[in-house]
Amino acid sequence: MNLESSYKTLKEGSQKLALQNATQKNNALKAVAQALDKNRKSIIDANKIDIENAQKKGVPDSIIDRLLLNDKRIDGIIESLNIVIAQTDPIGDEIAGWKTPNGMSIRQVRVPLGIVGIIYENRPNVTVDAFCLAYKSGNSILLRGSSSSYVSNKEIVRVIKDALKNVEDGVPEAIELVEVIEHNHDDVNAILNAVGKIDVVLPRGGKKLIQNVVENAKVPVIETGSGVCHLYIDEFANLEMAAKIAENAKIQRPSVCNAIECIVVHKKMLQEFLPLLAKTFDGRVKIHADEQSFSILKNHVASELLFQATEDDFGNEYLDYECCIKTVDSIEDAISYINSHNTKHSESIITESRANARLFQTTVDASCVYVNASTRFTDGGEFGFGAELGISTQKLHARGPMGIKVLTTTKYLIDGEGQIR
Repeated sequence: MNLESSYKTLKEGSQKLALQNATQKNNALKAVAQALDKNRKSIIDANKIDIENAQKKGVPDSIIDRLLLNDKRIDGIIESLNIVIAQTDPIGDEIAGWKTPNGMSIRQVRVPLGIVGIIYENRPNVTVDAFCLAYKSGNSILLRGSSSSYVSNKEIVRVIKDALKNVEDGVPEAIELVEVIEHNHDDVNAILNAVGKIDVVLPRGGKKLIQNVVENAKVPVIETGSGVCHLYIDEFANLEMAAKIAENAKIQRPSVCNAIECIVVHKKMLQEFLPLLAKTFDGRVKIHADEQSFSILKNHVASELLFQATEDDFGNEYLDYECCIKTVDSIEDAISYINSHNTKHSESIITESRANARLFQTTVDASCVYVNASTRFTDGGEFGFGAELGISTQKLHARGPMGIKVLTTTKYLIDGEGQIR
């Protein structure tokens, strides 16, 4: 693929979008939503090819689940798109305004970033999410998905471009998909070095992908994080609630970044909680247990599902029906352990102690910190953003689920009447 040609096209698209109002952009996005609905069969048929290829390669079921598109998931994609349409257009929003002593008027307003590149793995729903957030916020977007989802992504982008071509004021130049060649990452390196052609790059995927982008990019990066998330069972926890939340946070969709990978348990709760956890998991999860928890679980978990934890287990992102258990002596120990092993994504405490809940939320270093709730809620849709670009684990510009405003910056508009300095 000729990336230089794509950069030129995207630049034209961003310039056109910058002149559009909310109604024009929303009309285009409504046309895309209708086109996705109308073309769902061709999208699902394309997705089946990706699924079959993944199965032939022996890809784990948990990862294939990330690839899968069906009617229900396309309904979800369209619903997310409609939520973005309903949101207030952030462009032109006046954040602040004042007059200087010499009579100049200064306004700080929200503007698009320009051209956004996103490098992502597996999940083809990201193709639509990233596009609609970029389009609504006045940005062009370069999509570089993985080879595993390329057939799906190609069909989705075709549907989007056709819809934009056929609607009044649509800007089909605002989206480009990189042709992916398996085992060839030259295009990724080119994107990361496209200084002056791409305004920002977002990586969305596993630890290896994110690390490659962060370490090698010369263009600005908004870092999304892998998800080594923890669930802490405090000494004042409601254990029935704890087991239910652990089940949801680990088992509902184990391959996603907001699933828990480690359950941290206060030593006073081991004898009562671990048998309950084993019963709740019901043989569905491999457990890597530290010495104290292993001695209890060996009487409740089948030997083929229970392992002695090693140091490599603590801080590991399994992305499967697998987790580790760490015993701590106090909430302070739990916080210290989590802060030294997490990826600053999402953490949760189960406790009936208000003081411990507030201590945990105040001192745990993560983008989202929960009390008595599953980490699975760290999601743009669940936060009311509709679509999302990912979960930012950094501290500058954006943190947590990234909605529409993340793809904006600000500029100062100054009006004078001949003032000189």
